[in-house]
Amino acid sequence: MTDKRYENAMNRLKENNVRITPQRQIILKYMIETDEHPSVETIFHILEKTFPNLSMATVYNNLRLFKKLNLIIEMPSVDGGYRYDFYDHPHFHATCDNCNKIIDVDDPEFPEIDKHLQEAASKDGFKPTVTSVEVHGICKECQEKEAK
Repeated sequence: MTDKRYENAMNRLKENNVRITPQRQIILKYMIETDEHPSVETIFHILEKTFPNLSMATVYNNLRLFKKLNLIIEMPSVDGGYRYDFYDHPHFHATCDNCNKIIDVDDPEFPEIDKHLQEAASKDGFKPTVTSVEVHGICKECQEKEAK
């Protein structure tokens, strides 16, 4: 599944005349493979171990590019930064207000909700590109800790 997701993302880069660099490839591959919704700093520190020529600026610039091409979404984090998610299919996020964990929620009804939100936003001439929906609460693990 990851190979198809990677291939589709690479095709989107090529369609937009984006040069395919080793740095772009490794950042994109990591974003596809992780479920952690990492920050820029996390991405940099994980990838610099295997790609020592990588810079923090390169990570920032590539994430900005991927966001512009709707390959990823950027979500505000409670610590004031941002977290990122590869966004190749409509889904929403459940964010724990206790530990800041973000969970992808795949719901068969979400594509219809996404369509409705985009149509509602476009009524006054707004041109939506991506929908990001977040539900806040307390994750299962934090609930179990609180119960003890």
